[in-house]
Amino acid sequence: MSYEKQSVLYVDDETANLQLMRQILEKDYKLSFAPNGQKALEVAEKVKPDIILLDVLMPNMDGHETCRRLKEKPCTTEIPIIFVTIMDEEEDETKGFSLGAVDYITKPFVPAIIKARLNTHLLLKRKIDLLESMVSLDGLTEIPNRRRFDEMLESEWHRAQRITAPVSLVLIDIDYFKKYNDNYGHAIGDACLIKVAQAIHCALKRPSDFAARYGGEEFVVILPGTETTGAVAIAEHIRKTIESLEIPHEKSDTSSYVSLSLGVATMTPKQDIMPLELIKAADKSLYQAKEKGRNQWYCEQMHA
Repeated sequence: MSYEKQSVLYVDDETANLQLMRQILEKDYKLSFAPNGQKALEVAEKVKPDIILLDVLMPNMDGHETCRRLKEKPCTTEIPIIFVTIMDEEEDETKGFSLGAVDYITKPFVPAIIKARLNTHLLLKRKIDLLESMVSLDGLTEIPNRRRFDEMLESEWHRAQRITAPVSLVLIDIDYFKKYNDNYGHAIGDACLIKVAQAIHCALKRPSDFAARYGGEEFVVILPGTETTGAVAIAEHIRKTIESLEIPHEKSDTSSYVSLSLGVATMTPKQDIMPLELIKAADKSLYQAKEKGRNQWYCEQMHA
């Protein structure tokens, strides 16, 4: 089994050390470099390396302070950090570990030791990442699950709050899915859920847009930075995408094919409004879409 090279960020204010580390690691890893702590914070946030090798003794912002700031940021807090230092006193190691470092490498460099320790922690991180992805995916449809949706909505809500931007939500239900299951059987029903889930996922064009299985035959889409007009356009695109699959549904009261009802809601987060309010608004719109005959979207601010 072949893997893509994992990425390493090396932080050191000494040019000679940067050049030496490049010689040791460039064949086996994707490398990024930073000459000081402030630059390390910027590069880590942009590149999101698999691991960081961090020199302790640097001017202005030393390795300990850099580590502390990296661990404070949600986007970099999970990146393993190995301190690189000439110091090998027990007190120094204790401080490093208390700040969240996973290991120490002492100077002068021994290439075999550097690679061995890197490989150990990178293998562990690969396994942790795999487990994280498994618990975040729906076992049947292989798109994100409700747990991951909750995390993403919370994250996008706070981000939109910071920059005063809208967040739109599309709550989606397969029309008369119980009748579909009763008529065709649960195996065919599962196959239908997989097709619909993948089609919804593929219908989203922007990397920031997010689709998940909400539960049963319900799905949900988060559209960051999207006003109502854009959200209903995407909802209609999703509806037409599923319609075009022409999955037979002879027991549907709405269409001879599998169809969707969609509820759309848009809010610009404020301090006194919680993400649950957006979900409630989308759910209310979904109820209206069903009441009005299904196979359509509905939005309080704009009617289909």
